[in-house]
Amino acid sequence: MCHNEGTAFYKDVYYLCPECRGIFRPQRLLLDPQREKARYETHNNDVNDIRYQNFVAPVVNAVLQDFTPQHRGLDFGAGTGPVISKLLHDQDYQISLYDPFFHNYPELLTQKYDYIVCCEVIEHFYRPAKEFTLLKSLLKTEGRLYCMTEIYTPQIDFVRWRYRNDETHVFIYQAETLQWVKQAIDFTALKIDNRLIQFEN
Repeated sequence: MCHNEGTAFYKDVYYLCPECRGIFRPQRLLLDPQREKARYETHNNDVNDIRYQNFVAPVVNAVLQDFTPQHRGLDFGAGTGPVISKLLHDQDYQISLYDPFFHNYPELLTQKYDYIVCCEVIEHFYRPAKEFTLLKSLLKTEGRLYCMTEIYTPQIDFVRWRYRNDETHVFIYQAETLQWVKQAIDFTALKIDNRLIQFEN
C-alpha cells in the first residue's frame, strides 16, 4: 500500500505494515492471473440467491439512499455474479460492469461516475494505492465509493479467521488502514459501518 517494509504478522504468509497498518501477502505468494481467475471461477455467486442478495444489501441500500436512477454508477470488480448491479438494475439504476477477468471493458475506466461499488474486491488488490487512486479519478466531485470487506481488529483470532484462508485475499484492512487511504488518496470523507466502507470524493 504505502511501499514500506512490513514485519512478520502470521508465519511467512502475512506481513504488517507499520505505517498504514495493512496486513498483506508478500509478492512471492501472489497468484499469477490464470490461477487467480481460476480461483474466482469456483465462486458460486447466483444473483437470484436471496442469501447473496441479503449479503450485499448494505451496499445496495446505501446507493438507493444516496442516489437516484438518473445518476450513473460502476460495479468495479463485478465478478461472475454481479448481484449488486442486478438489484440496482431492477430499480432502473444505470450501473456498468467492470472486471479485469470477467467484464474487461477498459473504455469504462475513461469515464466519470456518481458512485462506484466494490463489494468483496479491495482485499484482492495487489497494488491497493494504485487501485484507490484509479477509483478516485473515476468519481465525479462529491461522488462516492462504496466498499465492502471484512475489517481486521485485534479482537479477531487471526489464526482461526476464515477470511485469511483465501489465497486471493492478499491485502487486509484495519480501520487505521482505511484512514490512511482517505488521507493519502485525498478523499474528503470516510465512513465505516461494520463491513460497509464509504469514501467521498
